[in-house]
Amino acid sequence: MRLKALLTLSAVAVAAVAHADEKFVTVKGKVTFEKAPKAEVLTVTTDKDTCCKDGDLVSNKILVDAKSKGLANVVVYLRPDSDDREAKFPADKVHPDLAKPKAATHTVDQPKCQFEPRVVVARDGDKLVVKNTAGIAHNINYSSETVNFNVTIPPGKQHEVKDELKADRRPSLFKCDIHPWMQGRLFVFDHPYYALTNKGGEFELKDVPAGKWRIVYRHEGGFHKGKDGSLGFPIEVKGDKKTMEMDKVEFEMPAQ
Repeated sequence: MRLKALLTLSAVAVAAVAHADEKFVTVKGKVTFEKAPKAEVLTVTTDKDTCCKDGDLVSNKILVDAKSKGLANVVVYLRPDSDDREAKFPADKVHPDLAKPKAATHTVDQPKCQFEPRVVVARDGDKLVVKNTAGIAHNINYSSETVNFNVTIPPGKQHEVKDELKADRRPSLFKCDIHPWMQGRLFVFDHPYYALTNKGGEFELKDVPAGKWRIVYRHEGGFHKGKDGSLGFPIEVKGDKKTMEMDKVEFEMPAQ
């Protein structure tokens, strides 16, 4: 038993030294959409007095900053440098501080007849809460490979999903059946190297291991450059600097 314990401690020490020798970098970038179409005015057929009390209800599917042209809600993530769609990010390359994080709780609200946020990125094991701060009832119909539910949430109430979120290569759809224009997407990863662009189109991936990877840009409307971008684009992360600034990406939305 003592020998086994010593061998285990030795293996842990070797792993720690190996991680200490590795280089980790913060990767930053920006996604823009210069040719963004005009925001769609939604056709509201239910609870129009409430949903349109401040004027026309405009879709939040494509959000582009008027000044910077930054595209929000683009899911940016790393994957192995491989054509195998099932390939997983190697667990032994993940920064030790990010290997086993505390589970986070993600909250989605429905205050103005649209989901906020419309796109959620999470990690395997996280939790989900759906709120309704509106003055009317909303429904949340959620479907994934492991979790499915369809509940009505009265005004001022919320629904806490008991099951933990599970990693899935495909995004999960959530929608409101009462107000059919309301939709959103949930992306769940089994590694920490993912981000969601902010309203300025900016993203940041922290503690990325040096090496050759592929970076994927995925909007609710499809992958950057469509099918050609579904497996990502080559990226080499070098350990000579703490921060790697990527060239701006002009998003090319696939044909709808």
